[in-house]
Amino acid sequence: MERRIIMKRIDQILSHPVFREQFALLQEAEKDRIFCRHTMEHFLDVARLMYIYNLEDQAGFSKEMIYAAGLLHDIGRYEQMEKGTPHHLAGARLAERILTDCDFSLTEQKSILAAIRSHRVKDTAETPLFSRYLYRADKQSRNCLYCPARNACNWPEEKMNLTICY
Repeated sequence: MERRIIMKRIDQILSHPVFREQFALLQEAEKDRIFCRHTMEHFLDVARLMYIYNLEDQAGFSKEMIYAAGLLHDIGRYEQMEKGTPHHLAGARLAERILTDCDFSLTEQKSILAAIRSHRVKDTAETPLFSRYLYRADKQSRNCLYCPARNACNWPEEKMNLTICY
């Protein structure tokens, strides 16, 4: 028997007008990009990796919090392209409205928004666990080893995901 759990608030994020607009603008802006694109596959890969870390560590973060962070962490990318606003800041601002409209509590929002704001900064021992999960998942979701544009990529090699690692 198939086990299917509907995540109501995640469905609300996916149908939220701000999310839909920003996602569509981003897809159009990146349609000819040869480097890593910010597709739904990337967003879901990030969420799924975060969920694996959560399960392995028995950390107890809710699936909806994890998927919200995965879906929203790069939602500010289009604004960065158009206005130069760093995407982690634009994304946190956009995500706050979406999360509020989708009934995430203030406590949940605080963790998700902190993770979005810091997902580009290498984690440290002081970094909250949820934020560390987003940082790791974002980096490990990329398959740099098999990317046809790898030699032209501007990412430093130490940031590239060149091996399958834990």
